[in-house]
Amino acid sequence: MTETEKLRSQGRAAILKALAHPSRIFIVEKLSEKPYCVCELTAMIGADTSTVSKHLSILKNAGIIIDKKQGTVVYYSLETPCLPRLLSCVESVIEQNLNKQLACLGSSPLRRDNAE
Repeated sequence: MTETEKLRSQGRAAILKALAHPSRIFIVEKLSEKPYCVCELTAMIGADTSTVSKHLSILKNAGIIIDKKQGTVVYYSLETPCLPRLLSCVESVIEQNLNKQLACLGSSPLRRDNAE
């Protein structure tokens, strides 16, 4: 691996690491719709403000989101509109994996009554 390839891989890993939490993925999905303030995101996620603020800080430091102050309220928006496509690709991988697992079972859904 060349130094350039190493740096590129490290940069990509840092972005993926910033996304590697369910709440942060949820935040990215919501911010792809419209800007939100911390209080709105906190209510949607169901976590305390400090936790949501920490998630926002991680996403902001990775360059994924930006903030804009309007009066006394800070609104966050998605800086990288390509990320919803990445998340869609991830869902495709999940679907493929599930289909492979179902194929191993003969395409029949699991039945709870068989386990008893």
